[in-house]
This record gives sequence, C-alpha cells and structure tokens, in this order.
Amino acid sequence: MTDDRPFPDCTLCDLPTEGVDVVDDEGNQFCCTGCRGVYDALGDVDVDAETVAERRDGSNAGDGSADSTDADGTDDAPEIPADHEATFLEVDGMHCATCEAFIETVATRTEGVSAASASYVTDTVRIDHDPGAVSTDDLAEAVSGLGYSAYSRDDAFSRRQADNMATARLAVGVLVGMAVMLQYIVLIYPTYFAFPFYDERTLEFINEAMASTSGTYFFIVIGVLTTIVLAVTGKPILRGAYVSARTRSPNMDLLVAIAAVSAYLYSTLAVALLDDPSIYYDVTIAIIVIVTVGTHYETAIKRRATELLSDLTAVQVDTARRMTGDGTESVDIDALDSGDRLLVRAGERVPVDGEAVDGDAAVDESVVTGESLPVRKEPGDAVVGGSVVADGSLTISVGPDATSSLDRVAEMVWDLQSGNHGVQKLADRLATVFVPLVLTVAVVVAAGNLALGNGVATAMLVALTVLIVSCPCALGLATPLAVAAGIRDALERAIVVFDDTVFERIRDADTVVFDKTGTLTTGEMRLLDRDVDDDLLGLASALESKSAHPVGRAIATAAAENDGSRPVAADGGTVTAGDGDTATTDRTGTDAQPAPTVDSFESHARGVAGVVDGVEVIVGHPGLFDERGWTVPDRLRESVAAARDVGRVPVALGRDGAAEGLVVVGDELRDGWEGTLSSLADSGVEVVVLTGDDERASTVFADHPAVSRVFAGVPPEGKAETVERLKGRGRTVMVGDGTNDAPALAAADLGVALGGGTAMAADAADVAIVDDDLDSVRTVFDLSRAAGRRVKGNIAWAFCYNAIAIPLAVTGLLNPLFAAVAMGISSLLVVTNSSRALLPQE
Repeated sequence: MTDDRPFPDCTLCDLPTEGVDVVDDEGNQFCCTGCRGVYDALGDVDVDAETVAERRDGSNAGDGSADSTDADGTDDAPEIPADHEATFLEVDGMHCATCEAFIETVATRTEGVSAASASYVTDTVRIDHDPGAVSTDDLAEAVSGLGYSAYSRDDAFSRRQADNMATARLAVGVLVGMAVMLQYIVLIYPTYFAFPFYDERTLEFINEAMASTSGTYFFIVIGVLTTIVLAVTGKPILRGAYVSARTRSPNMDLLVAIAAVSAYLYSTLAVALLDDPSIYYDVTIAIIVIVTVGTHYETAIKRRATELLSDLTAVQVDTARRMTGDGTESVDIDALDSGDRLLVRAGERVPVDGEAVDGDAAVDESVVTGESLPVRKEPGDAVVGGSVVADGSLTISVGPDATSSLDRVAEMVWDLQSGNHGVQKLADRLATVFVPLVLTVAVVVAAGNLALGNGVATAMLVALTVLIVSCPCALGLATPLAVAAGIRDALERAIVVFDDTVFERIRDADTVVFDKTGTLTTGEMRLLDRDVDDDLLGLASALESKSAHPVGRAIATAAAENDGSRPVAADGGTVTAGDGDTATTDRTGTDAQPAPTVDSFESHARGVAGVVDGVEVIVGHPGLFDERGWTVPDRLRESVAAARDVGRVPVALGRDGAAEGLVVVGDELRDGWEGTLSSLADSGVEVVVLTGDDERASTVFADHPAVSRVFAGVPPEGKAETVERLKGRGRTVMVGDGTNDAPALAAADLGVALGGGTAMAADAADVAIVDDDLDSVRTVFDLSRAAGRRVKGNIAWAFCYNAIAIPLAVTGLLNPLFAAVAMGISSLLVVTNSSRALLPQE
C-alpha cells in the first residue's frame, strides 16, 4: 500500500491512524488500543512455507498438496501492479487441492493477469489483472474449460445452470447405465455364469447369437452406450484425473479413472480384435455411476443444508437518499460523489462512510465494529457506512472515496475466502502412494505373464483384473458418504455444514476464538439489575417508550414485563405506555393500573426528559441531572461508576428535582456459555475471546478460568489479523455471528457462525448454527471426531479388501468379472457402514 498521507497505517490491520495517538514502545502506530493489545500479545507471526503446506494438506507437508508457491514456482508472492484490480469468480467443479493449483496456473497464464488465488472450500478464485487488457468475461472464459465453469459470484443463472448440468450428468449415467446392465443381466451374465434358470438350449442360442455378426454389432452398441456414460457422467472424474496427472499430484479421481478407463479400453480392444470377446463395460459403468452417485448424494445433503439459511438478514444497501435544493432524491450508491449530503432517518442504514453535518442520533455500529452499545453522533463526528441510526436522524457528508466500511469488510471476506485453500483429503493423500503402487503391480504382472509365454490377451486380462480389483470405489465412497452422514446428523441438530472439508479441518484444533457480542452474549440490551421502586420505573418506562434508543427500549420492555404482567388492550393487544389512560389487565385478567400519560418528551445526548402524569421525570446519565441542577446522591454516583467499570450501562432515574434510583442495562450472557467454553478448555483447546467492545465489557470472560486471553476493542480488520497470527501458532477455529466477524471467520482455518447472524457472516463461515444454541459448538467438534473415525473405518475396510483381492488377482485366481463383484460388495459394506448415525440420537 502506498503511503502518501502524513499518517502511517495501523501496524496490525493497515487502517489509517489519522487523529489517533496509540503508539507502543518500539514506535509502532495503531488505529486503536485493541490492535496494540493484539500486537503486544502476538506480534508479527511469520508463518513459514512448511507451516502453510501443513495447513493445506491437513497433515504433513510435501505430500502432494498444492503449496504456497505462485505459478512460476517461486516462493515469493507475485508483485501486483498498482493499476491492477481484483476480480472474484465462483468456479464450479473444484473439489480438491490439485484443482486449486490447476485453476491458479491457468489464470496466471492469461495475458494481463498478475496473480491468482483459488479455494475449493469456497469455490472462489481471486484474479488480479489489468482491467484494460482483460475483462471479467475474458477471465471467466479463460478459467472455464475441462469441466470447470467460472462466473460472477452474483450470477444466480450460471449457478443454477451448473447444478442442472450435474444432475443431467447423473441422469445420463443412471439411465444409460441401466440400459447396458439390463443387457448384461439378460444376455451376457448367463453365458459367464451358466445361470440354472436358463436351460441348455437357451444358453446355446445365446452363445451362437453372441458369436454371430449380429453379436458383434450388439457388443458395439454396448460399447457406444458405455462411451456415453464414461464421457458424460464420468467427465468430472476424467477431468480430475487429468488435472491430477498434470500437476503430478495423484488423487482419488486418478485412481478411479484408471480402473474405469482400463476396463473400457480392454473391452473395446477385445471387441475389435477377438472373435469371442469377454467384455467388461459393466465394470466401467459401475465404477463411474457408484462414485458419481456418492458425490451427488453429498452435494444434495449440502444443498438441503444451505436452504435452511434463506432467511438470514442481508445488510448491504444499494441506494441512498441524497439531499437536493428541492428536497431529496433516491440514487444508487455508485452515483454518489465526495461531498454529497445524505439524509438518514431512524431505523435506516448509513449507505457510505462520511461525517455528520446536521442532526443528533444514536448510531448502532455493531454490524461493522462489533461494539454492542450505540454511539451518539453529532455534527463533526465520523459515521461508518453500514451502521444503523437507532433514533433521531442525521445529515451526512459523503467521505472522500464514497465507499462504505461494510463494503470494505465484504471485499476483505472475498479476498480471504479466495486464499483459504482446502486441505488435501485423507483419501487423496493415500492415493499419492496407492496409485503408483497399483500401476507398478499391474505392469509387473503383465510383464511376468508375457515372460512366461502366457500370451498378450492373458497378460492384459491379469493386469486389468489387478486394476479393477484395486479400483477405489470403496475408498472413493469412504470420505463423501461419511461426510454426508455428518452433514445429515448436523442438520438434525440445526447445524448447517457448508463444505466437505469441515470435518477434516476442525479436528485437532489448537485454538477456538469466540466473538463476544451476539455469540457469547445475546446481542440484545436487557435490564440486568435495578434499584428503583415500581412507580418510578413505570414513569421512566412510559417516557422511554417514546425513544428509539436500544437502552430506552430495554427499560420500557423490562417495566412492561415487571412481575410477569404486561399492559394489554381490551382486544388483547399490547398498549404502548403513554397512549392515554386506557385501562389494562394483567395476564390473569384482573384490573391493572392505567398506562401513564406522557405529556411532554425531550431527547438529549445523555438521556431523555419529560413530564409523565404531571410529574417531571429524567432518565439518563448523571451528567444530564447535573445540567438541570437536580440532586444526585453520592451513593448513586458510586453505583453508576461500579456498573460502568464492568462494562454495563448504568441509567439514573429521577423525578421532581432529584435522582432516586438506578437501573443497569447490558448485553445478556447467552445460556450455556460457561459449559461450552469449559468443555473446550478441558479437551486441551485454547479459548480466546475477541471483541470490538470496550475491555470493561469483557471482564466476566477475562476472569473465567476457561478463557486463556481476551482481546478487546479490536476492529473487523484487526480481528482478521488477530486470527492470522493465532493460525501461526496452530489450527484456529473462529466462532462469531455478525458482519464484523466475517473477515475473521473467513481468515480462520474454520469459521462457525451462529445462524441468527447476518448473511455475510454465514457466507464467510464453514458451519452455521441455525438456532443460536452455543452448545452446538461442542456438537460440531463431536461430529467431526465421529466422522473422522467413520472415514478411517471405511478406509481400513477398503484396504483390507485390497490386501486380500490384489494378491488373488496377481496369481490369476480372480478374473475381472469376479473382481467387479468383489468391488461391488466392498462398496455396499462402506455404504451400509456410512448410513449409520455418527452420534447417539438425543
């Protein structure tokens, strides 16, 4: 970043430090005390290449996973010219680390592209390019090919088209495959097995038909149908095999493709060269369809999961209310210029960053900063784009860049997602050893048979048997079916898992980072304590009912619910305090006192004042009482200071010239937070609390024995940098709920979002807890461990099967047909094992 300003950027998060004087002993400048606290605790963590490789493959570095080098093989990140811009594309078809490396290589070979970073976890690629030399459409066209489809992230049509194509491929495989297998069952298998329900004349007729010219045409038709299945349904597998071979990183696709293509080529050559061929097109059909069905099942489960999140709240705005000489006009955000004046009313979101020039309002910045308490804004104060005006209204002068902090957070999320490389899956790591071993055994066996004079046909048949019997259908199904079971079990517990790497990435976590506001707390203002009589609380509630401030709403709500009663109208609806002397009844139906009448109302920066039922009332900061010349007892001032020291909001209540009582408002702790944090700490995981709130609001967590450390007052950009530094110390999981958490969720090795949060948080996360049950975080870890055990059990069975079947194939005791049957039985056992629930039913 070029620094042509007189103020340096924050040492931790690169935000500007203009007007902020936060410096450490070494002269490093920071945008806030929160960033300085993180830097003091964690410093500049330099993650070496080996650590990056270990993070990407999920186990050991150097085992064939994509690494952190760029396209030309160097270890240094490419220099991106200042006039290049970043474009983010969604890429359909990526499903492993080799896909990431291939996409990055293809993209960087495009003229005008300086760098590319892909992630199969989020189906995203970031491409830095010269917009004058190559357009977004050109980039999408360059990346698309070999089965990959690249398109803009907001192109819903292309996404649906990709989904429909995947379904069509599966339909072709199933329907055409059934046509082929029917011929095998009716005509071919009887000649191989001499079925007892076929008499000798029928078998003799079938054999003669097969040996005739028409039989040759029959084999050709079977071959053509198999070609369709292999080319259409098997296209993603063949593409994955090609990419695997090209990047010299053997994976499961290569192993599956070798077996399927070997059976296909042998059968095709047999039809062309032999008078009485034995064809094994059924093996090709079975391999392709079984693996595709397993993958499609996993995808369908994930699609069901994402549908549960359709009601998440979107937080970005597209238009603004610009002030003109004649009034106001609605314009697109892109049409705004620096200096334009915007009117933002109560309940509306501030479109872009700027400065308040008129008005007085409480602004809720929690969606961007994470700060739970609204901030009072007056002329001259900076206003953050994406924040919400809680009460009053503001006129805002658009800032120099006419951009929103919320938009910058969104771009940061996309940037982090495109760099969040997936782990190399366990099955793929095994394939790096298994593929060369199987190929070597097949070649040696074929050469041995030729050396013994057994003929070319026999040598090819034995080699084919080795390849078929070692076909990893069971191995290929081991991971996706176990993962699908985990996703299914998670859905039953209102937990949404977005991608198939979650259960591998969350295992062996070293650190779990929790956001505070909205995660460990409810994110809603509640009355937590009171030292005031019911009569004064009722008057204060009536006055606060006229205010839109969150603290005022908390007081009004608490008073209405006092002692289990609530004002209700004659028709059963709730009466708003101050609506007149309408009689009310409590829940038992008995008469209650009439709602107080608000005769006058004034809103101030430090509270509210007015006349209720003829009584002058003030609700707010003691300073407001002092301004009016009202008496405030020392005891009350001490209580206010004590509440403020622990991060609560103390509010004084008074009438007729004197403050009489106090209520304490704050963000309520979420049920089960202590049990969740304690269970993670007991399992050996370091627990960290990361919040944009003031340090005083985090005292309860700093004092808890399960919490290792608390970082408070940290902005969204600083949260992401904090997570990056923690990742340098070990595998890190982030748990959060809001837009301000999105960069940290995307930066973590794995992000968990509470489902009641924003859409941006869910987009950045890998797991969403729909019902806001914090205890579900423990369940995610339990599911991960259970899924890991299930995968290892499936793979262990697959290798036991191979350990028995391959020697039989090598010795010639097993022909390709029986090898295919054994393969099917092995796959069936894996499917049966994977269908079981991972965790006991609750």
